[in-house]
Amino acid sequence: MNKAELVASIAQKSGLTKKDSETFLKAYIETVEETLAAGEKVQLVGFGTFEVRERKAREGRNPQNPKEVIKIPASKAPVFKAGKGLKEIVNSKKKAKKK
Repeated sequence: MNKAELVASIAQKSGLTKKDSETFLKAYIETVEETLAAGEKVQLVGFGTFEVRERKAREGRNPQNPKEVIKIPASKAPVFKAGKGLKEIVNSKKKAKKK
């Protein structure tokens, strides 16, 4: 599903116009981005949690020259951890498709 399809689905399920749905989606994404940038997490009970995790500095290999060792600096990475409700929905749909 791409952004346009997501906006259309939100519009259909909420009764909002596509334009209002797109405005909502943009505001939601901006809010999550700003919250993560501030070092906080966004927790939606039953759905999941968006948070920032620290990645330690480490050594890696240059893909063009596998013998060459390169240093990868420490960084921050946004992550999403699915909640129990989302996991249950995903797993129940997988089982339904197999039958």
